Amino acid sequence: MPDPFATFRLTGRCALVTGARREIGRAIALGLAGAGARLAIHHAGTAEEASDAAAVVREIQAIGGEAAAFGQDFTQDDSGHHLAAAVTAWAPVDILVLNASIELPEDFRAITREHFDRQIAVNLRTTMELLQTLVPKMAERGWGRVVTIGSVQQERPHPAMFVYAGTKAAQLNWTLSLARQFGGQGVTVNNLAPGAILTARNREQMATEGEALAQRIPAGRLGRPDDLTGAAMLLCSDAGSYINGANLFVDGGRTAV
Repeated sequence: MPDPFATFRLTGRCALVTGARREIGRAIALGLAGAGARLAIHHAGTAEEASDAAAVVREIQAIGGEAAAFGQDFTQDDSGHHLAAAVTAWAPVDILVLNASIELPEDFRAITREHFDRQIAVNLRTTMELLQTLVPKMAERGWGRVVTIGSVQQERPHPAMFVYAGTKAAQLNWTLSLARQFGGQGVTVNNLAPGAILTARNREQMATEGEALAQRIPAGRLGRPDDLTGAAMLLCSDAGSYINGANLFVDGGRTAV
């Protein structure tokens, strides 16, 4: 009997997951490593982030996988190009998971140039640089997977997330554009849009609002980082080779109501 999981296996592939030192990025990285991929674990470069990334590398090595950590501050000029160069010197990138982002909640009237520029740099500019550098090389080799991590904010923007939500909407637009441009060259480009996922970034908010929010989610609970893993593994493997230009909500049905 043929192996029903053969098309999910990623042996011989190299995946770069940005913002992979914890939460959603870590969960996806561990899932891809479990499927056989070599993992480039990106972090923002602080001592705390480097320590977290090193722990993820050790977790992957403990299950017999191969991984390395790469620090790069996405607020800096040309950071996407620098990260791409560092990782490709280690191994050609077959899978790119664009998970790293920042959100700076504030009233629309209080948004400053500094806060605007930081979110644009991390969420869009560096994303574009990584895509520019890595996607054409995937196309040249005839195989590639790109998964952008979006948000329900791209369609249901919270008033306090004006800039962040806008960057996620723009990222989805880019996903659709690249899916059309490179789909005939063996490269798929898709977006995963998480709903209310309990992470360190929103834990304080969810402590006061989480119960009420969960009541509005058909699944009846908040999401966990590992709820994204299965969908990401599908889109990053041959099992998802005919899924291109998709926007997949992983939100417990929140957008359905």
